[in-house]
Amino acid sequence: MTEDVFTALADPTRRTILDLLATHGHGTATTLAAELPVSRPAVIKHLAVLDRAGLVVAQRHGREVRYVVRPEPLQATAAWMSRLAADWDARLAAVKRLAEAPDADGSRG
Repeated sequence: MTEDVFTALADPTRRTILDLLATHGHGTATTLAAELPVSRPAVIKHLAVLDRAGLVVAQRHGREVRYVVRPEPLQATAAWMSRLAADWDARLAAVKRLAEAPDADGSRG
């Protein structure tokens, strides 16, 4: 997991591109641009950012360049976030237990 993944995922257009690629299995800059409110050159720039982050891979088919999602960086990011969430859940549960525990004089909190 790198900073590049978070940078790539920070942009809503790039997240939409990933969604479209995941839904359709693959896509070209032209097919993606047809479904987005941005130009083909803008889609190409977004795809370059996603490619640098390792989130997509380009596959040449004749004159066409098709992009597909690489799930590994997303899975690594999701696993890291899950571990972080579990750590915070444990911390919050400990705070809750302390807040609900009776004091030495028998009162709560």
